Amino acid sequence: MTYCVGMLLDAGMVFLSDSRTNAGVDHISTFRKTFIFERPGERVLVLMTSGNLAVTQAMVSMLKSKLDAGDDIESLYNAPNMFAAARHVGDTLREVHQRDAEGLAAFSIEFNASIILGGQIKGEPPRLFTVYAAGNFIEATTETTYFQIGESKYGKPIIDRTITRKTSLDDAVKCALISMDSTVKSNLSVGLPLDLVCVHTDEYSIAVHQSIDSSNPYFSALRQRWGDSLRHAFDELPRPDWLAGL
Repeated sequence: MTYCVGMLLDAGMVFLSDSRTNAGVDHISTFRKTFIFERPGERVLVLMTSGNLAVTQAMVSMLKSKLDAGDDIESLYNAPNMFAAARHVGDTLREVHQRDAEGLAAFSIEFNASIILGGQIKGEPPRLFTVYAAGNFIEATTETTYFQIGESKYGKPIIDRTITRKTSLDDAVKCALISMDSTVKSNLSVGLPLDLVCVHTDEYSIAVHQSIDSSNPYFSALRQRWGDSLRHAFDELPRPDWLAGL
């Protein structure tokens, strides 16, 4: 399992993923799930993956091979806009499906993949997409501030209560990390190290790409203070009146 979240804000974009992959409690590995495609000053795209690792690795390898083929081949470096980039990712995922889905099904293995793709290509604002296993996708709208893939339920409440399009990148990073901490705390299949990426609107380059492990002082302090604050807030809540007689 994994957990990835991408946030679309007026100030820019925040992407956060874990790196744990497991095939049972005694077979846990670390694989990066965040991939950056960048031509500074012209475009920056961030892609995060969840699902069957063999499927998503094949898709990413195919995307990279198309970059190496030059501008005569459709790729993330010559897509005219982010919609075309999302369609290209979806088409590449369909190529993997055509090659591998039947073989996987023969072993009762589901063709499972979910993708978050976000970024900005010069000439348009930042855009954020979720791409599904079938290769179809949806785009974040004005009312949408984020997409999640993987084990999303534990980290969702803090984002829903905190994030709007007007949220600063600093606060969005803080919220994303708390969201991840809530997920790590409740699900052993999600774990460190984390990949954090930030992009400022209209800068067309990566502003921050940080690997966060258990020794990171900020994340360690954030986890401790968030846990203490939750316990304090809980203790301050009044008891129900109808429990007075118990």
